[in-house]
Amino acid sequence: MMERVPCEFFLLRYVPDAVKDEFVNIGVLLREAARPEEAVVRFTRDWSRVRCIDPDADTAMLEAMEAEIALRLRTSATDPKPVMTVLEDTFSNSIRITEARATLAESVPAELEQLMQLYVDSRKLPAARRRTGRAAIAAAMRGEFERAGVWELMRKRIAASAYTRPGDPLKIDCGYRPNGIVRMFHAVSLEGDLEAAKVLAFSSTSLREGVQRVENAGLELTAVVEPLRQVDETTEGEAAERYRFGVETMEREAIRVLTVSDLPRLAETARRELNG
Repeated sequence: MMERVPCEFFLLRYVPDAVKDEFVNIGVLLREAARPEEAVVRFTRDWSRVRCIDPDADTAMLEAMEAEIALRLRTSATDPKPVMTVLEDTFSNSIRITEARATLAESVPAELEQLMQLYVDSRKLPAARRRTGRAAIAAAMRGEFERAGVWELMRKRIAASAYTRPGDPLKIDCGYRPNGIVRMFHAVSLEGDLEAAKVLAFSSTSLREGVQRVENAGLELTAVVEPLRQVDETTEGEAAERYRFGVETMEREAIRVLTVSDLPRLAETARRELNG
């Protein structure tokens, strides 16, 4: 029987109105009791419960906050409470952290997944509402990078405006810089509307030029899409034609197009480049 690891976890809660004191669990912070300095954090990817109690919630800010917490944890002392106290003050107590709770884990990644399902993403969506399209691709991409142990080392939601021009709303999902090249990855669904593919293709030239100007580095831009057979099992119908059009549109602009089946290879490359 596998020996379980003593751990403790904290729940991160979104509290939009201190008077009503209503809250939604949005994340989990987990650490081994014997190695508290190696805490990990994860936020939900489904913000529907947050929007139920606060339709005006800034979910982009909340997503960015996950990376901020992870960064502070890596550079802080062993107690996450001071880190969270700073963040609670920054966001006027709209983010709160519970007291530590004990748990026994088979492994930290497995326990984090279980705690997320138990306390944060506990609602089981019906089949018709399961994550599909771009959300499914982005989740798969994050999952593979997490399994490779590099997700926290990567840049997330990279603002194109830093390289193109002010006002550009495009945000690339994630990326990193090994040596003299910047690798960026963006989830693009070709199931329905091809607008995302066309926007990425349109932006690629100015993005590439901006990376060269700002970082003095080349850009390798990768679009991750679903497999063709997921869009059209016959691979000969109208949906398949749209799919191929989307791929060709991006490839014409020197965007590398890969499917979710290529993600383990991408994650392994990232692991070697970031941990080597």
